[in-house]
Amino acid sequence: MSWRRWVFVGISFAATLGVTLWVLRRGDAAEVPRDLSLPAWAHLAAFAAVLLEITTRAVKIQWAALALHIPLRFATALRVCLGGDFAASITPARSGAEPARFVILVNGGTGPAPALLVLFAELLLETWSLVFVCVVFFFAFEDRGAVVNIMNTMIVSYALLVLALGAIGYGLAHSHARGPVPGWAAAVGLHAGRWRAVQLALRSLRTNLSAFRTARQGPMFAAFVASLVHVGLKLALLPILAITMDPSLSLAPLALWGMVFLYGGAIAPAPGGGGAVEFGFQFAFRDLMSPAVLASTLVWWRFYSFYLYIMLGGLSVGTTVLRALRSRQHGRLHERTARRT
Repeated sequence: MSWRRWVFVGISFAATLGVTLWVLRRGDAAEVPRDLSLPAWAHLAAFAAVLLEITTRAVKIQWAALALHIPLRFATALRVCLGGDFAASITPARSGAEPARFVILVNGGTGPAPALLVLFAELLLETWSLVFVCVVFFFAFEDRGAVVNIMNTMIVSYALLVLALGAIGYGLAHSHARGPVPGWAAAVGLHAGRWRAVQLALRSLRTNLSAFRTARQGPMFAAFVASLVHVGLKLALLPILAITMDPSLSLAPLALWGMVFLYGGAIAPAPGGGGAVEFGFQFAFRDLMSPAVLASTLVWWRFYSFYLYIMLGGLSVGTTVLRALRSRQHGRLHERTARRT
């Protein structure tokens, strides 16, 4: 990453901390918390939920690879999770997550084509897990119409986008994997060199999609169950922390808004959300929590759902991730230089 990108990351994180401080200072002076501490058991429960979430996500990736007849060690799958989390946290709209995961998989001994197949399978499992959770929430919390509608719209739109992209890719892989540049591709600036790269990717996609026909159902189902568990653990963090501060709080808004913030906040263009998640948190819970409970819950929820993942990812595979992002940036620079010449 260039120094300009690091400046952008710094500004975004500063904005995030600034909004957090603004939330902490809202309310009457008597209600503003001076002590943000939680009971030791709450910290242990939250930390255990984070570790179990990372572990089940690694199991999901490993079992998905096993279902597709791709050998993958658990240690490599774990590094893929942590590296993706770290890269997602320091790049706009989490755009660095997949390149980092791809590099870690390839460095771990997985070929480029199988690595893409594993990442594609992981994305599909995540999508269907979110759809399943949305259906459960829709029937369990049907009285929370506004929040349920926001959540369902967000997740269904995401699922439709993934499926649409998959359908488009499948169609192109069977009709344009070979041959000259079609007219529509030339019209959008895909010259012969770029179109050859697209065709290579389409041929790889066609090969990868055919692998799903021979996927083992048992390991794939186990990977889906692991995906459901890891999504559930991510969503459990907010209720654990909030109900510790105020046992009278209802579970429904905590679970529903937690899902909106975790997965909707991923589309924020600024790394870390640039304060959007904190502002949304204050907007959603200002009428449900006292200022003291809201501030303490926000601080610790963001720590366990965001900052802790940065620290764990940075300590384990931070150097590899930064090298992957730097190589991607250099590749784009070389491409621009070649176009100019």
